[in-house]
Amino acid sequence: MKNRQEMDPAYMWDFTDLYPSEEEVEKAFSETGAQIEGLDKLLEAMDKDRESFFACLDGFMTVAEKAEKLAIYGMLKMSSDASDPSSQETEDRSRRLMVSFSQRMSVLNTRITAMDDEKAASFMDCPEAQKYAHYVEDIRRRRPHMLSEEMEVFAAKLSDFAGTPDNAYSMFTDSDLTFPDTVGDDGKMHPLTNGNFNIYRESRSRGVRKEAFEKYLGEYGRYINTFAVLYSSLVKFDNLTASERKFSSAMESALFENDIPTCVYTNLVDSVHANLGAMKKYLALRKKVLGLEEIDMFDLYVPMVSDVDMSVPFSDARELVKAALAPLGDEYLQLLDRAFDEKWMDVYENKGKRSGAFSCGVYGVHPFVLLNYTDTLDDAYTVAHELGHSMHSYFSDREQDFVNHDYAIFVAEVASTVNEVLLTLYLLDREKDPARRAYILNKFAEGFRTTVYRQTLFAEFEQKAHEAADAGTALNAQNLCGIYRDLVGTYYEGAQIPEVMKYEWSYIPHFYSPFYVYQYATGFSSAVAIARRIRETSDASGYLRFLSLGGSVYPVEALRTAGVDLTLPDAVDDALKLFEKTVDELSALL
Repeated sequence: MKNRQEMDPAYMWDFTDLYPSEEEVEKAFSETGAQIEGLDKLLEAMDKDRESFFACLDGFMTVAEKAEKLAIYGMLKMSSDASDPSSQETEDRSRRLMVSFSQRMSVLNTRITAMDDEKAASFMDCPEAQKYAHYVEDIRRRRPHMLSEEMEVFAAKLSDFAGTPDNAYSMFTDSDLTFPDTVGDDGKMHPLTNGNFNIYRESRSRGVRKEAFEKYLGEYGRYINTFAVLYSSLVKFDNLTASERKFSSAMESALFENDIPTCVYTNLVDSVHANLGAMKKYLALRKKVLGLEEIDMFDLYVPMVSDVDMSVPFSDARELVKAALAPLGDEYLQLLDRAFDEKWMDVYENKGKRSGAFSCGVYGVHPFVLLNYTDTLDDAYTVAHELGHSMHSYFSDREQDFVNHDYAIFVAEVASTVNEVLLTLYLLDREKDPARRAYILNKFAEGFRTTVYRQTLFAEFEQKAHEAADAGTALNAQNLCGIYRDLVGTYYEGAQIPEVMKYEWSYIPHFYSPFYVYQYATGFSSAVAIARRIRETSDASGYLRFLSLGGSVYPVEALRTAGVDLTLPDAVDDALKLFEKTVDELSALL
């Protein structure tokens, strides 16, 4: 593998788009650090009069934009080559700068919350208040749940310690946890790691995937009491925080952040339960195609379709993605060209480069996309996915002031998944070869299984764990494993559930971001609805409007602009009907 310095610059980020030189970076650090210190003076006078109030808000947003840019610069440098000492230092400096800024931001938000209604109304009753209207409203709606200023500052400081379960879990699973060797397809013993577990799980040899599955989850099972203590402490902290802030539950507290009604969560769970018959049908198809007497949980990841030649070099991915996304309009396609031509993407793997892929918008510049491209169809899907994020960031940054540019996590996966669905439907429109068509359908069906069904199972596990702790049930290993085992039996009726499956909850890192995973399922369902509507109507205007809203409205309202109402079960129900239709066509082909 090549070092970073040996890579072709044509396929690498150009950091001069952010800062023309290292001297400019140093200047930005110096100026931003001084400006952060200067925010204290603005805070002292913020509620003196209207002019002081908006001077304070303007000052904070100016500094926030500069500090965020430095933080992203440090993150991108580390992502491109974590072995570079200068990148490590830059990332560390930018993180410390953001901590300093965030502490002052918490004071600002607390003081906006504490303002009496009459004063707040008088300050906001002017034309210059328009760009801050949603921001101030969003903060002040938290009034019933805010603590005193001293306690809010204390809570902000406590957040570092509150992250201990997550930090301990990550450190243990990423650095300390090791696995016994396992047999490979060649019949020889090989190392088993977090990184290659999926490879063994997809093996055509049932013995290989069974052994890897049992050894991998079995190793988590060896430390299940430790994982139970870590997770239960997080759940208790969630419940305590929710109670202190006068929420009815930890779920309500988590969803309140983006003004998400709890019915969105419960509707998702109810809709998936109502459509478990489609999953049972899919499991039966898998069992038949794989020639199994019984289908087990370690049989769910092996492709049902034999490997087909779906090679897609990066140059071909450009044309494929553009063709698939043509329904989104000429401007969207022109922006895709810019992403390829202006080096928004860091394409190929190098030593020290972060694995996987991501897109990160930079306000006032352009999005930056990390890839590790290897010329496969999956990689082409990744390009479409990440450019969906990029276009969401681009349109929001262009149309919104900085205070409103950042869209909520709740809708973050919608634009990326719309692109994936459009790509799938485009390929299915044109693919006549039965094997290749079946390969695409299999991939689509797996998207539903892993993103809607599996993530909803995780979401229901979180809900039940928090409710159990709130009711006084001890969240020990036995009870947590019991909750999870029962859910797996419900969601995967018809499959054999091995003993080690009850440990799977302990290897899901997203559980340390409470009530987060459900958003994958709602996002996927929303994206399916949006993509199908665009293709059926040839009208992407509502969706493009959605992309431009950023954080200027709450996410449920933003999705309504694109034609999706998640307070109703329709989007999830319709998505799962498409899943069943996909399973039926795949069954006919196979």
